[in-house]
Amino acid sequence: MKLSDFKYSVPEKLIAQYPSKKRGDSRMMVINREKQTLEDQQFKDIVNYIQEGDCLVVNETCVFPARLTGIKDKTNAEVEIFLLRELEHDLWEVLVKPARKVRVGNKLHVGNQLSCEVVDNTVSGGRVIQFTYEGDFNTIIDKIGKMPLPPYIHREPENVDKDRYQSIFSKTRGAVAAPTASLHFDKKIIKKLESKGAKIVPVLLHVGLGTFRPVVVEDLTRHKMDSEFFEVTEESAKIMNDTINKGGRIIAVGTTVVRVLETVVTTDGHIKAEKGWTDKFIFPPYDFKVISGLVTNFHMPASTLLMLVCAFGDKDLMMKAYRKAVKEEYRFFSYGDAMLLI
Repeated sequence: MKLSDFKYSVPEKLIAQYPSKKRGDSRMMVINREKQTLEDQQFKDIVNYIQEGDCLVVNETCVFPARLTGIKDKTNAEVEIFLLRELEHDLWEVLVKPARKVRVGNKLHVGNQLSCEVVDNTVSGGRVIQFTYEGDFNTIIDKIGKMPLPPYIHREPENVDKDRYQSIFSKTRGAVAAPTASLHFDKKIIKKLESKGAKIVPVLLHVGLGTFRPVVVEDLTRHKMDSEFFEVTEESAKIMNDTINKGGRIIAVGTTVVRVLETVVTTDGHIKAEKGWTDKFIFPPYDFKVISGLVTNFHMPASTLLMLVCAFGDKDLMMKAYRKAVKEEYRFFSYGDAMLLI
């Protein structure tokens, strides 16, 4: 398939700028892949579609406030610094804006406690910077940084984002974008799912900015995903494998979970404990090895996320679902409504 096969139009008014008032209040389109049906529900109704013995796999990554504002030494010019990942102690890969004015050797001051020097350029147009500071780095970042909202949310981060652009499963710091399918769950929904005999199992993938990076080649086989760190523990692998052996379903909560599981699945359809980096790119046609269901949001046109969902749910059926979502004014993207593919 080609890039142009995954383009569609979404009205600007349908792109959610704020989360729903409460977790679980979003709408949910239920897509039955076998029956080829589309059903309108509320997200809290997901409990009705999960069975005893099912295993919901969630991403426990935690988004950190990765957007900083720096001031260039000598010129006092303002520079946005977007933290991507720590390469080694206090040495970070970042994006800077305006990039053309930030060169190797430049020094930047971020508030009163943090300074940095640009020490290298990256192949992707970013920078490598060395931080110096007094105190605890994460505490400083939490105090002066802003939540890294996606580019289609046309506002500055607010207090609501500190809580709602973070899932209730978040545990391990390292993501610069939220695994948005998880944002719909609240403790009440989880309690009901567990009461039905379903298990909630964590894996880890630190979502990077590559999740928003546009595909620019028509031939999808030429697109290269950014590498992201993942981990599947022995405990999580055991629970998932027990579920598989007993005939239960593995239901991925989000595309990030799908990419992790498809990275570590064995030839006999089981999960191995592993950690490392993955650049797994899933697009149609693709033979999924382990998942039976997927919870996800409505994704951007021509995005790698949409391609993954079309690979799992059948492209024609998914495009039908997206047309229905536009017509019936579902809310789109990170703070938008959900879909359940079963």
